[in-house]
Amino acid sequence: MSPVAGTVLAVLLSLVSAAGYALAAVAQSRLAASSAPDGRGALRALLARGQWWWAVGLNAAGALAHVAALHYGPLTLVQPLGALTLVAALPLGAYCARRRVTRTEWRGALLTLGGLVGLVAMTGPAEPGEALTLREALIVAAATALLIAALASGRLSHGRGGGRGGDHGAGRGGKRASGLGHATASGIASGVGSALTQTLTAALALELPGREPVWWQTALLAVLISGFAVGGLLLSQAAYRGGLAAPLAVVNLSNPAAAAIIGVALLGETFRAGAWGWPVAAAASLVAARGVVLLTKGGTPAPDTPSISDPSATPSTVVAGSLSAVPAPRSTEPPSPLRTPLPSPLPESSLTSH
Repeated sequence: MSPVAGTVLAVLLSLVSAAGYALAAVAQSRLAASSAPDGRGALRALLARGQWWWAVGLNAAGALAHVAALHYGPLTLVQPLGALTLVAALPLGAYCARRRVTRTEWRGALLTLGGLVGLVAMTGPAEPGEALTLREALIVAAATALLIAALASGRLSHGRGGGRGGDHGAGRGGKRASGLGHATASGIASGVGSALTQTLTAALALELPGREPVWWQTALLAVLISGFAVGGLLLSQAAYRGGLAAPLAVVNLSNPAAAAIIGVALLGETFRAGAWGWPVAAAASLVAARGVVLLTKGGTPAPDTPSISDPSATPSTVVAGSLSAVPAPRSTEPPSPLRTPLPSPLPESSLTSH
């Protein structure tokens, strides 16, 4: 295949991958909006939904198309095109919600996309034979598990989420912050899973740095990769309860950021611009962060009235809220003579004055 044909095929596969990821994100967000809150039966109910398995299949198709695109094209071309997932998911999610994409959301998406492309463009790929050693892979996996547990616990967001007194604005802010924490954890899990996949590939090819691994070490890597993949998918599902655009942007940012940190710290990757790469990467991060902030503010706010599906709303508050919103009917009956108030008696002084 000629280089031009390979580049065209890589672009097409990258677009297919972005479309698959976007459709999966929209399906997950709609499923999160209609699913039950967290609980013991939440995961069981999620696995029983056919829409969830459609989302899993779309994610798998997007991943396969991404891997195939990397086979025919360079990373510097494929990775930025993968950022188009956010641009594709934004109008799809708005169409399914029967609303229009706001200007603030478009600005946030473009800023996030520009910052992500800047980060990817500044990070140079490692050598083809570079991979983590088994010791490094286990250390990275353990540190990542602790970080994901801290992000997924949502202690900071619960502290800001408002009390039970009915501060719905604070509750929405806490839910939104919790969603961004789950999205960050999901992206980190996916990025670390990619690094561990590279290590497993090198181990199977007997090209792992250091001594050759035994069978149980290779099996342990496969288990860790599966755990991070499943955990990232479930964390993204939890993140979409706070919306679609902002969590998806955070997932797309934290995934390559985690892979870049591992590459720079352990695999010898460097910034393309040398010493100037650090400030350029910092500026790109600030641009992307500004885009995420705009995406959190650009969505349509949720109504403040309690619903029956809200577990914190009691039946009395729901009925009271619904009755207070309905105006009292105006009586059309003519006043009855018996109900007409009698005139007050005249004072005694007025009777005796004449």
